[in-house]
Amino acid sequence: MSTTIHSAPPADATPEERQSVLATVRRPRWLKTEVLAGLIVALALIPEAIAFSLIAGVDPQVGLFAAATMAVSISFLGGRPAMISAATAATALVVAPLVASHGLDYMIAAVILAGVFQVILGVLGVGKLMRFIPRSVMIGFVNALAILIFTSQLPDLIGVPWLVYPLTALGLAIIYLLPRITTVVPAPLVSIIVITAIAVVFALNLPTVGDKGELPDALPTLFFPDVPFTVETFQIIAPFALGMAAVGLLESLMTAKLVDDITDTRSSKVRESWGQGAANIISGFFGGMGGCAMVGQTMINVKASGARTRISTFLAGVFVLVLAVSLGDVVAMVPMAALVAVMIFVSIATFDWHSIRPSTLKMMPKSETAVMVVTVVATVATHNLAVGVGLGVLTAMVLFTRRVAHFATVTRTLGGKDDQTVARYTVNGELFWASSNDLYTQFEYAEDPQHIVIDLSGSHLWDASTIAALDSVEEKYRHYGKHVEVTGLNEASRAMRARMTGRLGAGH
Repeated sequence: MSTTIHSAPPADATPEERQSVLATVRRPRWLKTEVLAGLIVALALIPEAIAFSLIAGVDPQVGLFAAATMAVSISFLGGRPAMISAATAATALVVAPLVASHGLDYMIAAVILAGVFQVILGVLGVGKLMRFIPRSVMIGFVNALAILIFTSQLPDLIGVPWLVYPLTALGLAIIYLLPRITTVVPAPLVSIIVITAIAVVFALNLPTVGDKGELPDALPTLFFPDVPFTVETFQIIAPFALGMAAVGLLESLMTAKLVDDITDTRSSKVRESWGQGAANIISGFFGGMGGCAMVGQTMINVKASGARTRISTFLAGVFVLVLAVSLGDVVAMVPMAALVAVMIFVSIATFDWHSIRPSTLKMMPKSETAVMVVTVVATVATHNLAVGVGLGVLTAMVLFTRRVAHFATVTRTLGGKDDQTVARYTVNGELFWASSNDLYTQFEYAEDPQHIVIDLSGSHLWDASTIAALDSVEEKYRHYGKHVEVTGLNEASRAMRARMTGRLGAGH
């Protein structure tokens, strides 16, 4: 997929080499990039984790502990280097009703069970299903993600002191202009430091990270949910756990695929699937709310900061703990305007602007454009990437099936054979449940002569529906006392027909 978000590795390294932890440790320039990227991501994670805690209805420390434990765990267990996992809005929305009805302990139990479900799905190879995600859905996912990242910043831009706007603009200017002067220090980090310094020196009254909620004052410890181990408990938490597992896996795998494209490398989707599950189990046992891959923070890490290894992911989790627990008072002073500027930059960089150019829309098939639009609209409307991707894939399947169904054609010709008139039907195209449904109506049963030849050399039989349709055609001709000869079947189609014909019940 060609997008506007590619970020090339240094000229002295291949994409695969740039992902190596050992190679990065040996190169101070690369290591500095990873360390600073982890710091920037941690600064962006803290207010988001607090906000997601509020969505779920739990204390801020529950989201912060999830951010730290998920990032650290997935840095070892995950299949996609440099991807950031932490508490997310999507998973918070899933467990919020459970918190409201049964409390924190049941939510933690659901998080652990969701992790178990994800491990099972990962071992079963659910990650391999990603190859069935069409390119148009992926582009829609990227564009919807960019829109959601931008709109999620609006609460910090509406009803705020007017100084927020020039400081946000200053932050964007630094992010865009500083790389033209130097790339020694990541521009987003410089932007955050400069804006924070201005706010502190001039004692500006601005919304800060500390306004989002109270930061924890101790490290997480082992936590065992106080719930009865009964079938009733399982029935309560299982629906929430399954929903969290499905949403988390889909978002994580889509994000992994996006990072694959940005970095021109491949990752193990199977490992990422069970790794996400293991990370959720660990998060739950440390009192965290669990989560999945965070697309916005991953884009900060990979696109804005240039990180490529597991080091940045690991350090992001470590820095969240250090900053939240040890330097909470300092972090609390960071103006939200600084983080908003970074996220706006990420949203602009993430959006696939090429996909909406008039020349591109004119060139692309209308069906693919429709799939992209459905994915974007559904995702933005529901604020759920899983719903958007699901509806996008469903739309793609329907439109593809409709298009392919019209590829099968039936041509009738009359000829002679042994002084007898023969009706020859030549069938071309792929025959499956959609294209073969009207096959029965393509023959002139009453008008045809006594001998009919159905030539399938230009076709392939894909399913039982097609076999049943051919049985119906033969049965109809037998009703008229006429003989049907089916010819031209390839080996696979012939074997399927021999196995199923006459065994599918009444034909038509």
